[in-house]
Amino acid sequence: MKNHFYFWEKIKEYSVRVLNEREARAWAGILFFFAMIAFLNAFLIGNFYPIKLFIVAFLLDFIIRVLINPKYSPSLTLWRLFVSNQNPEYVWAPQKRFARAIWLVLAIIMFVWVVIQWTIWTINAIICLICLIFLFFESAFGICVWCKIYNLFNQEKAQLCPWWVCEIVKKEAIQKTNRIQILILILAIWLLFAVSATGLIQTKQNTMTPNGQSSWWCTSTCIFGK
Repeated sequence: MKNHFYFWEKIKEYSVRVLNEREARAWAGILFFFAMIAFLNAFLIGNFYPIKLFIVAFLLDFIIRVLINPKYSPSLTLWRLFVSNQNPEYVWAPQKRFARAIWLVLAIIMFVWVVIQWTIWTINAIICLICLIFLFFESAFGICVWCKIYNLFNQEKAQLCPWWVCEIVKKEAIQKTNRIQILILILAIWLLFAVSATGLIQTKQNTMTPNGQSSWWCTSTCIFGK
């Protein structure tokens, strides 16, 4: 049984179990893509079928990942096909297991509230947004937010972090930002808001549903309640 029920791999060069960060980031990126499609279908046009299907698949995948063995996860098998020709980047597994356990808890909550009870309200939308943000941070920047939280509850701090961020004690010159860069960033954001507020960019679109109600209003009432 020990050959099947374990979390990630034991590599002789390391004293603890490790995982391939390239696979983890591929998982986060592709999952973010499908999660965003499902969320937008629910939020913009009131079609909740994609998000319910996504939650079921998400839950089943994480039951295998957390309770059995990640290597039997259907999603990991798929993501591995994308990065199998790249050199593995090993990272410490314990903090990742902590993160996967939280994902499983969120998946169970969403399954009960959305798929079984069909309770669409503010907390559901907030959980969806949190999942999307955390998936984006991991896929785009290699930042595992749950792994950061792991350090708050464990005396043994995370090791072998992606891109050696656990070992960074001093930033190199190329990593630093100066006041001019920050100022340009603020001005660019202000310019976008100014252009939007002045109405310089206008589009014609039909925002009415067949029954004459705003599609935004219909979706908002479905998710946040009347």
